[in-house]
Amino acid sequence: MRSRHALFIAGVALAASPSPHPHVAQAHPAAQCAIEPKADALLRKMSTDLAEMKAFRFTTDHVMEVVTRQGEKIQGIAESTVWVQRPNQLRVDRMGPLGGATVYYDGSTLSVYGKRDNLYATAKVPDNLDNTIDFARDQLAIDAPGADLLYSNPYAMLTEDAVSGRYLGIEPVGNRMCHHLAFRGNETDWQLWVEDGPRALPCRFVIVSKHVTGSPEYTVTTSNWSAAPGFPPETFAFTPPPDAGKINFVALKDIAQKAQQPRR
Repeated sequence: MRSRHALFIAGVALAASPSPHPHVAQAHPAAQCAIEPKADALLRKMSTDLAEMKAFRFTTDHVMEVVTRQGEKIQGIAESTVWVQRPNQLRVDRMGPLGGATVYYDGSTLSVYGKRDNLYATAKVPDNLDNTIDFARDQLAIDAPGADLLYSNPYAMLTEDAVSGRYLGIEPVGNRMCHHLAFRGNETDWQLWVEDGPRALPCRFVIVSKHVTGSPEYTVTTSNWSAAPGFPPETFAFTPPPDAGKINFVALKDIAQKAQQPRR
């Protein structure tokens, strides 16, 4: 039987795992990018509307595919509630295949807590959300669902690797009508459904990893968007229970990376 420690780490690896995303380290020259004007305008409006929301909450359903050595695709399903307060606070409550985990970012410290196993990890991180998202991805193997949408300038992050983009029409996503956009990049292809309304909020986000065997997909569907003037400080503050056990992010990162490898 696996230990409580191992179960917690595996649960966080799946519940707060690094997803495929269109953000890559090096941008390609703008002249090589051919985005249709309507797709570009909608993506820019979504980016502006998100950036102007200084405090907001939304929920997500997300599906991550992994590909086995035999070529079988296995999907892991999770649900999250996300709170954002710009410029430097974030919380994610996530329930995944191996239990739940909460990620807290209070402007200086990132903490992950698994209530079922009563274990937590903390690390000092940058003092703004953009740099903390990068730090958490690169150094800690932690990623918020649809994290590219949470940057201060989502348009810049989403189009960094884009080589083309087009508008496909209006389609229903749940009870919302949404504009369907499709983009191609060097590392990933991705699609975005943007709400047709006064505020152009993202409804659905699908990313295909082109250079991973089997081209697995990562899908995030968002709902229940709510803007707010702000949230109470305790929303983003983590105080470990007196009897909670502490682990380190090095172990968490190692097992998170193994969780992304194709299974037998």
